[in-house]
Amino acid sequence: MTTGPRAFRLQNRSEPDFEAARVTEEPLDAIEAADRVPVLVERRRRVPWLGILASAVAGLATLAIGLGVERLIADLFAAAPWLGWVALALALLAGLALLAILTRELRGVWQERRLERLRQAAAEILTVRDHEGAKRLARDLAGLYDARSPRTIGPRVRDVEDEIMDAEDRLALAERTLLAPLDEEAKRAIAGAARQVSVVTAISPRAIVDVAFVLYAAAKLLRRIARIYGARPGFFGALRLARAAVNHLAVTGGVAVGDSLVQQVLGFGLAARISAKLGEGVLNGLMTARFGLAALEVCRPLPFIKEEPPRIGDVAGELLSRSEQETAPP
Repeated sequence: MTTGPRAFRLQNRSEPDFEAARVTEEPLDAIEAADRVPVLVERRRRVPWLGILASAVAGLATLAIGLGVERLIADLFAAAPWLGWVALALALLAGLALLAILTRELRGVWQERRLERLRQAAAEILTVRDHEGAKRLARDLAGLYDARSPRTIGPRVRDVEDEIMDAEDRLALAERTLLAPLDEEAKRAIAGAARQVSVVTAISPRAIVDVAFVLYAAAKLLRRIARIYGARPGFFGALRLARAAVNHLAVTGGVAVGDSLVQQVLGFGLAARISAKLGEGVLNGLMTARFGLAALEVCRPLPFIKEEPPRIGDVAGELLSRSEQETAPP
C-alpha cells in the first residue's frame, strides 16, 4: 500500500501546548501543521563603525600625503626647475609602483576567492548531487590544473566530460588526476618546513629567535601552499589566508596538534632524556606541520572526497622517528 507525502510538525517539550507529532496526508494540511512554528529572525548587522573610521583616516592620510608631495614639487620648481622635474619623475615612479602593488594585491585576493568559490560549490554539489554542476566544476578545475598535472593511467577529466557519471565520482576523478599531485607537492613543502623549524629552533640560542623564525617559516609555507594550488597572495592576501588557517585550526581543534601525538612526543621523554631545546624544536616542528595542514585545506579548491586527507604523521613522521632514534639507549 502506498501513501502520499506526509508532513511532521515537532514542538519543543518545554512549550505549554506541546503536542505529539502531527501527521498530515494533504499539502494544505501540511501548511496548516507548520503554522505557529517560530521562525528565527536574522540578527541585524550593526554599522561597521571601525571599518568606516579606518577608511576615513586612510583617506585623510592619503590626501595629506598627496598635498604634501604637490607642495614639495611646487617648491622645488620654484627653487630650480630641474629639481622640480626630478621630483615629479620620482612621484610618477612611486605612483606606478603603488599601482602595481595594488594590482598584485587585488589579483591575489581574487585568486583566493576563486578557490573558495570552487570549494563552496563542490560542497553544495556533493550535498544535492548536482550532475551538471559537477560537470561545470570539473571543467573549471581542468582549466586550472590540467596543464600542470602529469599524465596518469586511466581517463582524465576532459576524456569523460560527455559520459554519464555520478557527481561524486566525477569530482573524485578530478581530485585524483588534478589535485592528488598537488597534494603530494604540498605535503613535501610542509614536511620540509617542519624539519627546518625543528632544526633551527633546537639550536638557536634565544627564544626571540625561535619566535621570529617560526613566524617567518609559517608565512613562507602559507605562500608556497597557496602558489601550489594556483593563488599568489600579496601581503593582505597572506593575512587573509593566515586568518582562515587559524580559524580552521580552532574549528577542528588542532591547535594542540592532537592529544595522541602530544602523548607520543611526551612519551619519548625528550625534555628529560636529552634536552629541553630538542624537545622544543620537535614540538615547534609539529606545530608548523599542523599549521601547514590547515593551510592546505584552506587553499585546496575541493574538499577531500575519496583521497585520504594528510595526517600529521604523513608530514612530520620524520621528526618522531628521529626522536625515537635519539632517545633509544645505545
